[in-house]
Amino acid sequence: MTQEPKSTPDEPWPVRVVSQKVGAWVAKLGWVWVDGQVAQISRRPGSTVVFLTLRDPSADLSLTVTAHRDVLDAGAPELAEGARVTMHAKPEFYPARGTLSLRADEIRQVGLGELLARLEKLKKLLGAEGLFARERKRRLPFLPQRIGLITGRASAAERDVLMNTRRRWPAVDFRVINVPVQGPTAVPQIIDALKVLDGDDTVEVIVIARGGGSVEDLLPFSDEALCRAVFGARTPVVSAIGHETDAPLLDYVADVRASTPTDAAKRLVPDLTEERQLIDSARRRLDRAVLTLLDREQHRLDAWRSRPSLARPETLIDQRATEVTALRDRAVRSLENRLRRADDDLRHTVARLRALSPKSTLQRGYAIVQRADGHVVRAADEVKTDDQLRVRLAEGDLRVTVGEPE
Repeated sequence: MTQEPKSTPDEPWPVRVVSQKVGAWVAKLGWVWVDGQVAQISRRPGSTVVFLTLRDPSADLSLTVTAHRDVLDAGAPELAEGARVTMHAKPEFYPARGTLSLRADEIRQVGLGELLARLEKLKKLLGAEGLFARERKRRLPFLPQRIGLITGRASAAERDVLMNTRRRWPAVDFRVINVPVQGPTAVPQIIDALKVLDGDDTVEVIVIARGGGSVEDLLPFSDEALCRAVFGARTPVVSAIGHETDAPLLDYVADVRASTPTDAAKRLVPDLTEERQLIDSARRRLDRAVLTLLDREQHRLDAWRSRPSLARPETLIDQRATEVTALRDRAVRSLENRLRRADDDLRHTVARLRALSPKSTLQRGYAIVQRADGHVVRAADEVKTDDQLRVRLAEGDLRVTVGEPE
């Protein structure tokens, strides 16, 4: 088996060869089932071929589809633009135009029941991955400086959000990006707008808003790519889609779900009138609390000032002076009494001493005889003749010599 020569700068392949090879590679894919959204239908009068543009709901990609009119009438006779379809088709490459298209031999329009079943399956998948987890939802800023709004151009949803938000807080600032909110181009443009607003550091919260509609109209807001983009955004996202009964998957992924665009305005900013009333009420309560505190402290000061020690501070000094005087007088009296008692005791002691003193005996005429060495003579045989004695009298003393006894 001979190997086909490769293309080189010296031997390049002609365009026809490249086209043939591309066509051969495309043909290898064979028949496949394709899911998409019909962006355009072209039924040419007198032609048995119907041309469709099939777009990916989550990306800005589309393919041309050709089908026999009988195929379309058999599978989806009421097919309209924006409908979701599943088709059995084979890719074909047309060398003359260098285009790729699909040739369908079976087309099935996805009914409402199947759409709801798909949404329920996707809901379970996203929920299992944690995209709906309550703990990851972020709180909205109390008063955002700038709000990003993604909505349809000149739509009732845009008017409701802007008007009601500015009515509540007139100074609020918006950055609005208008996009299609239904149809095959809605999801890619909403995702692009989300990326732009999420990358704007001045935007503190993003609102995705749309008015009510059928389940098919709200399908873009249940798209998996959009849900994952909202989950990955660093800026808090508010979902304000449809009416209160509408519940696209975006409501579960967003940080805050508003039942309507008007309800979103209530969640975005506080009401200026209510906040002023709250401030006034808080100020009145604060005034009452301060006045009550001042009144209580004034009563306490008055009570302190009315006490005798503060009303007449000299009274305390007078009382202490009186106490000091009384104590001093008592001390003087006590000292005098003790001195008198001591004086009496001393006189009595002196009297007793005098009564017992030898001097008293001498004053009664007695005398004390002492030898030269001071020894008191008590008996005559204690002295000898010619001993010198001293005789003490009451007044003075005598020197005598012992003579011979007669």
